Amino acid sequence: MSIVVTGGAGFIGSCMVRTLNDCGMDDIIIVDNIATTEKWKNLKNKKFREYIHKDRFLEKLSGGGYNGISSIIHLGACSSTTEKNFDYLWCNNVQYSQQLWNYCTENQITFLYASSAATYGSGMQGFDDEKEISLLEPLNGYGYSKQFFDLWAEKQRDHPYHYAGFKFFNVYGPNEYFKGSMASMVFHGYQQIIKEGVIRLFQSENRSYRDGEQLRDFVYVKDVCDVIMFFLDQCVKNGLFNVGTGRAQSFRGLAEAVFKALHRETCIEYIPMPEQLQQKYQYYTQANIEKLRKAGYEKEFYDLTTGVEDYVRGYLCNEYATY
Repeated sequence: MSIVVTGGAGFIGSCMVRTLNDCGMDDIIIVDNIATTEKWKNLKNKKFREYIHKDRFLEKLSGGGYNGISSIIHLGACSSTTEKNFDYLWCNNVQYSQQLWNYCTENQITFLYASSAATYGSGMQGFDDEKEISLLEPLNGYGYSKQFFDLWAEKQRDHPYHYAGFKFFNVYGPNEYFKGSMASMVFHGYQQIIKEGVIRLFQSENRSYRDGEQLRDFVYVKDVCDVIMFFLDQCVKNGLFNVGTGRAQSFRGLAEAVFKALHRETCIEYIPMPEQLQQKYQYYTQANIEKLRKAGYEKEFYDLTTGVEDYVRGYLCNEYATY
């Protein structure tokens, strides 16, 4: 039985393929749009049956070109929080997801997909995945596209055999090397240290937060993949689940962890926040993971210092090694 991983050459997707391989699974169909990017490098140490372009995959899928698919892990999307082309977001994050949902429903197979913590917007409604999601107000088009699909899925009378959406918080780790500006602050901070010996963080525009004390729930990509694997194995409760550590930590703390991993003295500069981000900036995120724990996921998450150390020393310092 084959497992489909959309976005399988991307950051979380390629790490998920590695996790499947480590569990002895290699009958994997990777769906992506590598084009002229360097994302192919994320596939070099993976075992899989087929790579196919995301548009060709839908054509082949709807035409009956695949038999024996047991699960679709849908991690492919436009993940840029600054994307301005809403038609592009709608096509990639809503319509594509709807087609995959419908296929999994018709064939009664598992559908696991990436939602996003961006759906929580400013966090005024909290970060509880058991509350009414229609009350959430995302701050950007990306967050809204994810929110719309979550709402659409919730309204469907018919659904896949097993389904779960994951609201990923701030994910960092190996294989994010080709995400450009959307890569984590660990990645960008490491590069800044190597080039200039300093990490630059945004100044705070909110009087409640000092410079560098903006808070995020930073979660290591290996933990993210372990959560997805748990749901793939267990077929537990359907629905939306936060995927974070449940601990909000500051950008300053993250920067200090990078310096510590490199055995260097901390050197941070604070720069003005771009005007286009000021009204759409999240100053605090922290996943409520009680629902995830109730579903039976018991493994402890990497703490920030340990996760950053594993990433920096094991991958970034090792010529950007592929996980």
